[in-house]
Amino acid sequence: MNIHVTNETSRLRAVVLGRPESNGPAPSLEETFDSKSYESVLNGVYPKDEDIVHEMGAFEAILRKWGVEVYRPDPVEGCNQVFARDVGFVIDDKIIVSNIIPDRQREIDAYDVVYRQIHYKQIYNLPEMVHVEGGDVILYGDTIFLGQYNFPDYSSVKTARTNRLALDYLKMIFPSKNIIPLNLRKSDTDPYEGILHLDCTFMPVGRGKAIIYKPGFMNPRDADHLVEFFGKENVFELTKEEMYWMNSNIFSISEDVVVTEEHFTRLNHHLSEEWGMTVETVPYREISKMGGLLRCSTLPLRRD
Repeated sequence: MNIHVTNETSRLRAVVLGRPESNGPAPSLEETFDSKSYESVLNGVYPKDEDIVHEMGAFEAILRKWGVEVYRPDPVEGCNQVFARDVGFVIDDKIIVSNIIPDRQREIDAYDVVYRQIHYKQIYNLPEMVHVEGGDVILYGDTIFLGQYNFPDYSSVKTARTNRLALDYLKMIFPSKNIIPLNLRKSDTDPYEGILHLDCTFMPVGRGKAIIYKPGFMNPRDADHLVEFFGKENVFELTKEEMYWMNSNIFSISEDVVVTEEHFTRLNHHLSEEWGMTVETVPYREISKMGGLLRCSTLPLRRD
């Protein structure tokens, strides 16, 4: 299998989509890994398997409609396999296998069906101390935006998924890339105050545009620099409520085609009417209650 991804918006040809069939019982509060799941369990609204199956089925139908080759991991009984982006990510012609939290190791094993089709020299298993998940890695040609949490309490914060060593490791593998670290605000229990991954507060879309929730960054200057990078006229700024529903966690099939959630009224209007994009909408609100959305559910393998 040829793998090749250099950005978030070139025409998508092949992707791994997570699995929805058998997530097991709702976790306890202590077992949740992110603030949105914590809130869902606390309020008794954690999604049911049948709703997850329905929503992921709608997403898969859109991908196939646009001629995308869709791969799936092997099913693991009683294991939440929705969020493929956490498990790995492709940069250029290399796939990085994430060091995700130990409780989710079974998820990685289920991807052997994909990894067996990729040349072993293109597969990079991270050293034990290097922590990074795909949601924190956003590609923009020669630039990699890297969400991280580089503070002394890293090990005690559940939603801190990418550490400083990940920056050093990626610089070693991709010496020609400009890697920009961005520290994210974290909260294990309040989804209005914490950012799980970089793609929950920032996302490039086609034609040099971007979606940003500025308060998601620990340093306000990081948000300002992103706005300057893309140009204020090319940036759609999210409200706190839109960030809560993960309006930035959308998924581009091409420069002109983007998949979003059907309830993202203001964003969808802007994408279609102001930026002239084709907007494919799907129901994904139940899945959002587990701390991720459309981009989180995918692991792109090949883009033009």
